[in-house]
Amino acid sequence: MKYIDFRSDTVTKPTEAMRAAMASAEVGDDVYGDDPTVNELHDYAAALTGMEAALYVCSGTMGNLVSVMSHCARGEGVLMGTQSHTWKNEAGNVAFLAGVMPYPLDDSSGLPSERSLKSSYQPKGNVHYANTVLLTLENTHNAAGGLPAEAGQFTDIAAAARDMGLKIHVDGARIFNAVAYFGNDVKDYTRYADSIQICLSKGLGAPMGSVVCGTRSFVERARKYRKALGGGQRQTGIAAAAGLIALRDMRGRLADDHKNAAALAEGLTEAGYDVEDTPRRTNMVYFNIGEGDGDAAAFVKKCAERGLLIGVAGAARIRMVTHLGLDENSVDRAIEILKDMSVQRQ
Repeated sequence: MKYIDFRSDTVTKPTEAMRAAMASAEVGDDVYGDDPTVNELHDYAAALTGMEAALYVCSGTMGNLVSVMSHCARGEGVLMGTQSHTWKNEAGNVAFLAGVMPYPLDDSSGLPSERSLKSSYQPKGNVHYANTVLLTLENTHNAAGGLPAEAGQFTDIAAAARDMGLKIHVDGARIFNAVAYFGNDVKDYTRYADSIQICLSKGLGAPMGSVVCGTRSFVERARKYRKALGGGQRQTGIAAAAGLIALRDMRGRLADDHKNAAALAEGLTEAGYDVEDTPRRTNMVYFNIGEGDGDAAAFVKKCAERGLLIGVAGAARIRMVTHLGLDENSVDRAIEILKDMSVQRQ
């Protein structure tokens, strides 16, 4: 059976141009700093984000972790949204591996409020608490429906954190989805940030890897922690070659994913599904199934039997993600399958 895969934008496969670039990439030992393709990726990512330097890492999770480790000493604290990827989906690594205390923020609407920052912030001087030195922000926000943050709102929160003496790390795994939605510049989001992590392996289509961008001193610290975590690789220019194409050539096509997601949401609503509304839709559609339909896992299994792969996002919550491996026909076919299932539910 040939499946239509809406589980995530991580299931994308490298383009033919990426495969050709990988096959012919000039390489060296990246731990020694000798890989010219990786170095080119570093230079391009740093210039693109307006940062001083960049570092290629194995994954977004590793990128976020080395960033927290580079900003925080053991026993210090970081403010994190309780719906963020860094809080929920990275195996507790900030506490487990970095020895950093995560303090909770309400980010159910995508960004935390200034009030939330102030209520969770623990300053230096009180021996009872891990003093907070860092704030992490996610854009686009996965659990909030792939919600992109407006640049003004984003910088307002970042500026408030800066006034509190906090450093700011951006989990920008899908930051270019936000840029594509608003038609702005990524520097609108990095202007107040100390670091940003960008996934190359989601909507941008590379087979692996992320880049972490920040000051030169930050990147040197991150390089050491990357090595400590087992992320120092050798002739990794083979993979970085695809990452270069992802950053240079694939950002412009993300608007197609947003268009397909909007069509998908409309079709599911017409089919009677409880589609979660979002004021700004990018490439994700979340919907809920009724209690009478069983749990989400059972629903997902039934969809797979019909050739449609979708993701479990909660007990009765489903996520579907559009990406470069899907087109309008894929969306139409998915809606057709789910309409048929909706009829059978009635």
